[in-house]
Amino acid sequence: MLLLCLTLLSCTTNRKKVIAVVPKATSHLFWVSIHAGAMAAGHDLDVDVLWNGPATETDYSRQIEIVDSMIARHVDGIALAAQDRTALNASLDRAAKEGVPVTVFDSGVESTNYMTFVATNNYAAGEMAARKLAELLHSQGSIAMVLHVPGSSSTMERERGFEDCMAKEFHQIHIVQKQYGMSDRSKAMAAAENILTAHPDLDGIFASTEPSSVGTALALNSRKQAGKIKFVAFDASEGMVEDLKRGTIDALVAQDPFRIGYGAVQTLVDKLRGKTPPKRIDLSARVITKPDLDKPEIKALLNPDVKKYLP
Repeated sequence: MLLLCLTLLSCTTNRKKVIAVVPKATSHLFWVSIHAGAMAAGHDLDVDVLWNGPATETDYSRQIEIVDSMIARHVDGIALAAQDRTALNASLDRAAKEGVPVTVFDSGVESTNYMTFVATNNYAAGEMAARKLAELLHSQGSIAMVLHVPGSSSTMERERGFEDCMAKEFHQIHIVQKQYGMSDRSKAMAAAENILTAHPDLDGIFASTEPSSVGTALALNSRKQAGKIKFVAFDASEGMVEDLKRGTIDALVAQDPFRIGYGAVQTLVDKLRGKTPPKRIDLSARVITKPDLDKPEIKALLNPDVKKYLP
């Protein structure tokens, strides 16, 4: 009996810790890169990473269901990118009650029941986008914005940073219309086409996420406005980089999703090993123009080796 107890204790003690990573969605390249970063951290830090997220960034009930299931199975930690600032408050309360540490990444929450927040400084990234578009427009003209979805903390912050910067620093640039792309390329394309129809003399446009940017680029190309309207996009995908090379996109504001995914898992492992991670970890975005594409560090940022870590 004593031998059996010791064996069971040994098995319990030696099992790998399990970190659940719950993104907003799983389809866009941004989340694929987050996934690769999380898996890389799991490999390097010797923990199992359990990846599960909703198919779309607007399926709030599915994300709540996934988070609650991870709490119920008593994972050792949860890294979470919240689709909405408040929708997961009850789940975060439950995690705290169950003693499951939570790192929030990419997009913030209203709740204070989390350990660490790891994300791009989105307000500053929005300011970067505003200053770049203003530079392209020589500080004057009419512009529009293709937004992400209502309630998403990260994108609301970068959109607010963009608008605040324009209002404070560039008084001769006017935002004439804003529409949501709803995290869907076809809906973003329709939104951008509506804007282009309503404002035929538009000088510039800013899209705040990958799907909004891809949809906007499609609209500019279909309307033969590519290169005529200055366009600053956010995030990066293979198609967006091609649009940057062709001149449809004038500049990208790029995050480092691989690093975000890695860092989110690392904070939880640090906590499990007795360390105290900082409450907030801010990462910087970077403005990328066509001449930057040949720089080694930009190539590494835009093309993380996801195949090395993902099946």
